[in-house]
Amino acid sequence: MPKNQQNQRQLCLPLLAALKMRKTDKIIENSLRQALTEACETALEKYEGFQWLTHFVNYSDFPASLSIICVYDTNAHLAKTDEEGMRSLIKAKLVSIDIKMKDCRQQVRFDTEENCDNDNDGKWNERFRSFQTEKSELGNTGI
Repeated sequence: MPKNQQNQRQLCLPLLAALKMRKTDKIIENSLRQALTEACETALEKYEGFQWLTHFVNYSDFPASLSIICVYDTNAHLAKTDEEGMRSLIKAKLVSIDIKMKDCRQQVRFDTEENCDNDNDGKWNERFRSFQTEKSELGNTGI
């Protein structure tokens, strides 16, 4: 695998946004992380401009709280992508490990590095915090 693809693969690993996790939560998290990594690797080959994905979850309200963000390099690439195809890919990977999302259109969101650079000076943690606040204010509608 070329070095660039290895670096991209590492970026596919989701950010873990959990404090104290029960043993069962850790088992689910590991399976979830593996399935999303597989989805990410497929998407890197299939969708032009796709860069990485991450997820957030509150295990006390799982799987309804699962939120997945797919990140593209530019708004132009995102505008041309097959969002439903990407959602189907993620959904299929999750179903393969017995995770069924309540509302795929709400739980799988899209963003770009371009937007993060413009709006948050490239600071993803800041951007994700603002999305979580926005999500709460909008009644769990997501990013």
